[in-house]
Amino acid sequence: MRSGIRIAAALLWLLALPLPLSASQPALPNADDPVLEARLNALAVDLRCVVCQNESLAESRASLALDLREEIREMMRDGLTDEEVVESLVARYGDFVLYRPPVKPLTYALWGGPFVFLLIGIGVAAATLHRRRSMPESESISPEALRQAAWLLQSNDVSPGAQAPETPGGPRPPSSQER
Repeated sequence: MRSGIRIAAALLWLLALPLPLSASQPALPNADDPVLEARLNALAVDLRCVVCQNESLAESRASLALDLREEIREMMRDGLTDEEVVESLVARYGDFVLYRPPVKPLTYALWGGPFVFLLIGIGVAAATLHRRRSMPESESISPEALRQAAWLLQSNDVSPGAQAPETPGGPRPPSSQER
């Protein structure tokens, strides 16, 4: 038993050791041109990572995002403008790569959908409020009806789901006057 504990403790100690430094990747240096790097960062904020889908190209650490940033750097070094770089990416990946896709017939649902759902929600809320206001007031239950219901619940003669006998000779709950 003690040797098992010693082996488990030794394994935990080995797992707690730091990983060798060769396993970590070195930090990639910024581009030689700080102006180009600033252009890249400004452009990458407005582009969506096609792998992560919820991060910008600037935030993503996916390998495809790293490759795309390097490709954008190369396009910028070749003299392409920001618009030309974006057009190249849109040609390859479609409007999905843009965080703010253009308003066109293909994206009308994307741009108008939230307003349609807002209007539907307002309509449902208005209909619900109107229905509640137009409902008749519920009648109050008389004390006699409450006593009769309590008697029916306590009665052994009536099985669950059965109705109370309505015959004149059948059992009746005691009235308040009989007590």
